[in-house]
Amino acid sequence: MTDVAGRAPRILLSAGEPSGDLHGGPLVAALRQRWPGADIIAFGGPRMAEAGADVRWRMEEYSAFGFAEVIASVPRHIRLMQEIERELDRRPADLVIPIDYPGFNLRLAERAKRRGAKVLYFIPPQVWVWHRARIERLRRDCDRLAVILPFEEPFYRNEGVAATYVGNPLVDRRWPSRSEARARLGLSADERVLGIFPGSRGQEVRRLWGPMRDAALALVGPGRAGRAVVAATPAGEYPEPGPLMLHRGDPIDVFAAVDVALAKSGTTTLECALADVPMVVGYQAHWFTYWLAQRISEVEFASLPNLILGRRAFPELLQDACTTEALVALAEPLFDPTSVALRDQRAALAEVRKRVGGPGAAARTADLARELVDP
Repeated sequence: MTDVAGRAPRILLSAGEPSGDLHGGPLVAALRQRWPGADIIAFGGPRMAEAGADVRWRMEEYSAFGFAEVIASVPRHIRLMQEIERELDRRPADLVIPIDYPGFNLRLAERAKRRGAKVLYFIPPQVWVWHRARIERLRRDCDRLAVILPFEEPFYRNEGVAATYVGNPLVDRRWPSRSEARARLGLSADERVLGIFPGSRGQEVRRLWGPMRDAALALVGPGRAGRAVVAATPAGEYPEPGPLMLHRGDPIDVFAAVDVALAKSGTTTLECALADVPMVVGYQAHWFTYWLAQRISEVEFASLPNLILGRRAFPELLQDACTTEALVALAEPLFDPTSVALRDQRAALAEVRKRVGGPGAAARTADLARELVDP
């Protein structure tokens, strides 16, 4: 199928992190369905390569975590940008699709737009939290935004940026059944299970592990949880877990298996909502980071489900409020099937899922790409 002056389009995708590659893979597949003969090149990883992209630049060579690592990676990213610019000059792209990774991809969008390419930003930066200065860059350098949170479309449109809610890619994951997940984790069908989700970054785990671990140990007992499972990273450190089970595989099984969650704020909370898991949300940061965030953040809530609903449907314990005692007090009623807290959370979880909508984020994003390339 041809669309651009009698030929299949040339498309460049850019995803610099594993999460971007995870969402980029289905998008590449959807683009291939619409343009089997398209020339699709990418800065990305294995998921995008498996889906049919020519991954010229592997993200594994550029990923950086931690302040020192980020500083050290700057020269590599500068060279990468120069290489991509040379490629765009040598063979211009009809469409450039940045995926998340705003530090690099905002600059790429500017350079691509300058060269006459259409720009579709998939999962743009969360400027509704802070960095509102980036709105002007998105308005100037992007033809369209494909956003994955329902409140983002009206936010960006009110700012004069063309944005379309395409659904959330997490919905497209194959969520295992409760019985499948429990069988893989070695849990019986009838026991009450607490899930602990302290995050994936080392500094997050170090701050949240203590209060979440101690709360879990207090909640494992008569009338509460029979077991507790930690969604642990392969290399994470979790001192003195006692009887808590550390699951270092795909955390999707933990989401599907547990009855109640202690969850770090962020994407984890939306995954809990999609898995219909009542939760207590916690977060702790360095005091200066939290102080600064309080002064520049423009949102009222820390968890995505609360942001989607526009109200505090799920308790949030931030900074000094995230204590063992507070976590226990808020999580304990969620194990009681007759409690008002559980009833209210069940209703709120259903409302979140309704607002997020069904699967098909990649397909809808590919449709936007088609509109841009073949208006």
